[in-house]
Amino acid sequence: MSTRDRSHSPYRPDPPALLRCRRCARLVAHREAVARQKRRAYADQRYWGKPVPGFGDSGARVLLLGLAPGAHGSNRTGRMFTGDASGDFLYPALYRLGFASQPKANDAADGMTLWDMFITAVVRCVPPHNQPQREEIAACRSWLARDAALPNIRCVVALGRIAHEAYLELLRQQGEPIVKSHLPFAHAAEYPCPAGKTLLDSYHVSFQNTNTGRLTGAMFDTVLARARQVAGLPLV
Repeated sequence: MSTRDRSHSPYRPDPPALLRCRRCARLVAHREAVARQKRRAYADQRYWGKPVPGFGDSGARVLLLGLAPGAHGSNRTGRMFTGDASGDFLYPALYRLGFASQPKANDAADGMTLWDMFITAVVRCVPPHNQPQREEIAACRSWLARDAALPNIRCVVALGRIAHEAYLELLRQQGEPIVKSHLPFAHAAEYPCPAGKTLLDSYHVSFQNTNTGRLTGAMFDTVLARARQVAGLPLV
């Protein structure tokens, strides 16, 4: 049976406390301002404007760790990497590599299903200029810890340096003897982590990276294929 045909564990909703979270005044103000002002192309739509929950297979072996919701993507649709240029690059790749049921993700109700992957982010609210502050990353760490604790995770794919460092800091806060300077971020870098997990790096799937060719589809496919191997999943 192919990966795309098999049964899967359902998305595991975050607790209601996440959707009510107002820990970071700057992020709360920004996410709500964006939701009120909107982009002209989406003026007739109701924006999500709240913390964005993780999304995917609760039995996943691969955790994909992004930076934060996009202002007019996830902050509008309420689902990770949905409705913006980053998602337009990410989901076709996930489909090609057998992680996603379809290549397009425009709306949270579009029927997208993920297999063996769970997507989350370092920060759950859209930050101004896509730049979360250190204290905001720390304030959101408990939500990251919850997703990183999914029982079957074997590979963490960090999209960008901030995601890479946030995952290492989470391990350090949990008591692991992590020396971050010994584990530098680099595209396609691979590091063994506690509990039999592996940290695998990729440039972020941002439009800035994909439009300039810093990250190509072939480069990202290679990372995702390696993630499948590390997690013990068959290649597709």
